[in-house]
Amino acid sequence: MSSAVVTRFAPSPTGYLHIGGARTALFNWLYARRFGGRMLLRIEDTDRERSTQGAIDAIVDGLHWLGLDWDGDVVYQFARAERHRAAAESLLASGNAYRCYATPEELTAMREAARAEGRPMRYDGRWRDRDPSEAPAGVKPVIRLRAPSEGETVVEDGVQGRVVWQNRDLDDLVLLRSDGNPTYMLAVVVDDHDMGVTHVIRGDDHLTNAARQSQIYQALDWPVPNMSHIPLIHGSDGAKLSKRHGALGVDAYRDLGYLPSALRNYLVRLGWSHGDQEIFSTDEMIAAFDLPAIGRSPARFDFAKLENLNGIYIRGAEDSQIVDAIDGILPALGPARGIPAPMPADLREKFTAAMPGLKERAKTLVDLLDSAYYLTAARPLTLDEKAAALLNPDARARLAAILPPLEALPEWDATSTEGAVRLFAESASLKLGQVAQPLRAALTGRATSPPLFDVMAVLGREASLGRLRDQIEVA
Repeated sequence: MSSAVVTRFAPSPTGYLHIGGARTALFNWLYARRFGGRMLLRIEDTDRERSTQGAIDAIVDGLHWLGLDWDGDVVYQFARAERHRAAAESLLASGNAYRCYATPEELTAMREAARAEGRPMRYDGRWRDRDPSEAPAGVKPVIRLRAPSEGETVVEDGVQGRVVWQNRDLDDLVLLRSDGNPTYMLAVVVDDHDMGVTHVIRGDDHLTNAARQSQIYQALDWPVPNMSHIPLIHGSDGAKLSKRHGALGVDAYRDLGYLPSALRNYLVRLGWSHGDQEIFSTDEMIAAFDLPAIGRSPARFDFAKLENLNGIYIRGAEDSQIVDAIDGILPALGPARGIPAPMPADLREKFTAAMPGLKERAKTLVDLLDSAYYLTAARPLTLDEKAAALLNPDARARLAAILPPLEALPEWDATSTEGAVRLFAESASLKLGQVAQPLRAALTGRATSPPLFDVMAVLGREASLGRLRDQIEVA
């Protein structure tokens, strides 16, 4: 494979970067990187009514967050309309396209006849060989491709294999609308050609487009790029992916507390495999990725698998990296937790110190933030139901009894506090849990938390003893 590989990701900016689009971008990026090529980004903004700057920003931000870069400047399809029109005119000049003056009423009649006969709507070619001098007055023509009416159109697909269409089933598609605006089909072909795209990797909902676009390439006497159509992503129940399955924007996954590295790893394994390997570094993905290893069946999105993978990535990351990632989601999640964004330096220090304990059980950054409640909670702590149940009168009496030994500690760290609590439990003939559970409830407001003595070390002597006194005084 030469270094001339050029792929492209070409989203329509009518909404966020959804999970299927993110996987398509990833596959294009990996293929280009694998073979020393380039991946280009094209925004297909020809639908002027539905394309928005907000959606463009969401797509670009989503790609940046996932760690997917592109080569060169972003190409905007709408800005190239003159070039698309010129291509349509050249097809007219070569006889590979013609002006069609069919009226809206005629097209409606064709559509209704097709529906009545239970067949797909196909333009009947009525202006294919007519003289334009017969054109009705006042009708602005469209320009149609003079598609081959016999034989077959073949795409040797990198994923689907050899796909064949009978040309009699493909009609003369519109290249230029009556208002002079190019259609999506023409724009894509002209842009891919001008951008030097060698490999088109996209969802298999574009498979029929591949046949039509191949015909346009051939009419323009341009080489047809390699095409690979990836099966779409379905929900865990096998149904088409919807919001309840996980058809969310990439920005939503960020705010749900997933790490970009984990989501990237999860997406690469949706429909592609490399033996039994599940965990891939970016370098390993690039080295192993190739199109023949993509399956032909729809991949199934599984939130539980993504959560487990995310937990692995959280535990494997540097503590400071996780604090940075939390900082990134604080604008969305911080206000409800009373945490300002960006995180103040003293709180960042606490989070970093607490991170080893916080990471162990967290599957998402949101879990981690919930576990870190104790770091930012205002005194006196609001207890959750289970913590309040643990702090019965007997438990509060035990807190009062252990307070002096803790106050007397010369050093305050996880080892010294654990030693003091164990010694107290032993001398009072109590199980460790009978002392540790009320302590946890009093210090964190929760019945579960990171390891208790790590919590005490991170909170420090003053805050820990203050929270214990708050609960003792309630008794």
